[in-house]
Amino acid sequence: MLQESIKKLVQYGIDTGLTPESERIYTTNLLLECMKEDEYTDPDCDLSNIVLEDVLKDLLDEAVNRGIIEDSITYRDLFDTKLMNQLCPRPSQVIDKFNDIYKNEGPEAATDFFYNMSRNSDYIRTYRVKKDLKWTTETDYGTLDITINLSKPEKDPKAIAAAKNAKQSAYPKCQLCMENEGYAGRTNHPARENHRIIPITINDSKWGFQYSPYVYYNEHCIVFNGEHTPMKIERATFVKLFDFVKLFPHYFLGSNADLPIVGGSILSHDHFQGGHYTFAMEKAPIIKEFSVKGYEDVKAGIVKWPLSVIRLQCKDEKRIIDFAEHILNAWRGYTDESAFIFAETDGEKHNTITPIARKRGDLFELDLALRNNITTEEHPLGVYHPHAHLHHIKKENIGLIEVMGLAVLPSRLKGEMEQLADYIVNGKDLRADEALEKHADWVESFSKNYDKIDESNVNEILQQEIGKVFCEVLECAGVYKCTEEGMEAFMRFVNTL
Repeated sequence: MLQESIKKLVQYGIDTGLTPESERIYTTNLLLECMKEDEYTDPDCDLSNIVLEDVLKDLLDEAVNRGIIEDSITYRDLFDTKLMNQLCPRPSQVIDKFNDIYKNEGPEAATDFFYNMSRNSDYIRTYRVKKDLKWTTETDYGTLDITINLSKPEKDPKAIAAAKNAKQSAYPKCQLCMENEGYAGRTNHPARENHRIIPITINDSKWGFQYSPYVYYNEHCIVFNGEHTPMKIERATFVKLFDFVKLFPHYFLGSNADLPIVGGSILSHDHFQGGHYTFAMEKAPIIKEFSVKGYEDVKAGIVKWPLSVIRLQCKDEKRIIDFAEHILNAWRGYTDESAFIFAETDGEKHNTITPIARKRGDLFELDLALRNNITTEEHPLGVYHPHAHLHHIKKENIGLIEVMGLAVLPSRLKGEMEQLADYIVNGKDLRADEALEKHADWVESFSKNYDKIDESNVNEILQQEIGKVFCEVLECAGVYKCTEEGMEAFMRFVNTL
């Protein structure tokens, strides 16, 4: 059985182009060493329709039986990454092939190659990503994408205990550092042996281009600084975004904000996220155009979107960069007490921007979402953050991906939705269940809008109502509300430009 699994895994590598036919024996021997096996008889077995997940499971089960690894998701993930790396080309080979395709066939063909390699190598675990729940919800702002993330594995108690007791290491400094490429991982840091990075130059500095292992949307990529340096939104940010878009005009690229609450999950390492996907925000129209003296050649306007977004368009990206820097500097120091916008309180700065760059035809385009992270007693997690009555669905920060209209909701919701469906259809008391009690007010509020809720429609209703909550979450994050009063306040800022 072990030898059959090894033969199938090697064949998978050859079929997907990860492993050359000339390295069949070499790769077989590498896998035998991983499995602590000395014998191999090249068994006869069916090599058609090889399912990677099944082959890896068989090898992992055998590794557990042999005492090579402990039987837990964390140790299995560390070990199957080691196995997959035996099939993979060296980083220099990947870089050379990427650059060759880029030169001869163009940027889209190059990213197609790299994305497919990242999936075939199991760096992107496609069989897990497929388990994510996804649907769309129609709103006044367009079609929002809703996802419940199930592809990040939950840590098991054994691994949590081992990580707690493990020696603390500062290598790699974080999960975005160059040093992750080829790293074996540990209980408190994922294995990245099958991880490959394409070096690129933006803003005359060294950066890395890779894909996210959790791909929340098509070709979800990460572009990160070659040095471990903190996030900072400044003029150079806009230069980097457009340098990338010029290299890969079929991709958008955006940055999380650089302040807590409104920023992303990793503020310690300067990075961007991009990909080959059209978000609802990109489709949203301009509802009010405006012009600023000195930048008349740049088309500017306010976007119809729950967050407060200014869109800039011009054939010359340098002019957009100049204008964006002007807006950023103005926003950093802007206070409007009547709209509850404060540039700083007690020396703490609150205003920043979430920028997204793209190419639209022959125009360069930049969206600037205005952000503010002020807190109050009423809203201790943030005034422009999901409010408390929405926390039963979404409590986490609203980062770049969600700013653009894609909800990444916590995995707990999958089980809670299944339970909610049962309770609603059978008229059970939600308040009697500790896990479901937090949803009771919400369910009572939307239930009266439907003539009947039964097994045939309860799941669809729950999905759509969750989508509506996400829309409210985005409205919370908007510093200017989509009202007449909000637009007047927005224009007060625009008029200062």
